[in-house]
Amino acid sequence: MKKKTTKLMTTTGIIAAAILSVQNAEAHKEPRKGDGMEKCYGVVKAGRNDCASKANKHSCAGFSKVDNDPNEWIKMPQGLCEKLVSGSTEPKDE
Repeated sequence: MKKKTTKLMTTTGIIAAAILSVQNAEAHKEPRKGDGMEKCYGVVKAGRNDCASKANKHSCAGFSKVDNDPNEWIKMPQGLCEKLVSGSTEPKDE
């Protein structure tokens, strides 16, 4: 019985890891035109950005250093960004 439980738990863990991997890959894709999503700059928490910094500080998701950096973005439904404090659909020029 113990062997069956261990095998079931291992299989469940593998399936869960596969699902999370696919979700993570989808979250870091560039927003496409017409998909109802847009880049929103200036509202991201440190370490929660979706992709590269527009100020060329890094080239990967999750590397933002400070909250609300005006050159870090996260994708969100169109129209929501402009409603957020410090939210902008364009990065800040540096």
